[in-house]
Amino acid sequence: MMPKIMDLVADLHLHTLASGHAYSTVSEIVHLASAKGLQAIALTDHGPAMPGGPHRYHFGNLSVLPEVDGGVLILRGVEANILDSDGTLDLPEIYLKLLDLVWAGLHVPCLQPSTRSINTRALLNALDNPYVDGIVHPGNPEFVIDEEAVVQAAKEKNKLLEINNSSFLIRRGSKTRCA
Repeated sequence: MMPKIMDLVADLHLHTLASGHAYSTVSEIVHLASAKGLQAIALTDHGPAMPGGPHRYHFGNLSVLPEVDGGVLILRGVEANILDSDGTLDLPEIYLKLLDLVWAGLHVPCLQPSTRSINTRALLNALDNPYVDGIVHPGNPEFVIDEEAVVQAAKEKNKLLEINNSSFLIRRGSKTRCA
């Protein structure tokens, strides 16, 4: 007997042209989401510390987008870059509090991988940020972490942990760490 596959109702990690490494506009993403029957999307371009990423004003200006377009709820968000072991993000609070969804992640252009302890501390401190809703690609093999500690902290703080199947292709070694 085949296991039941969940219906995808939302995509909560999408980059537009503003991220510098994506290829679609907001209109194109909304149109495709509507055509696929998605109920919601989150526009989560990288924060400004990512090379090619948008200026912080981009995130303040997301308020001009409609809340619903083509029957699709549009959440305004960011994939913020963690800059240090203190969990500092590359987007100031004044912008974070305007957003519906704040992902935080470790990215080599913004922070060099360190020890398991320091990488874990960076994620745990980011999870302490009241504006952070979750951690992106925690299975990234470049940043070795204490998975149990991060999962436990996310659970205790009611935060999300993303398992991004694109990481399985881009970040070789992620799949075994996300199982």
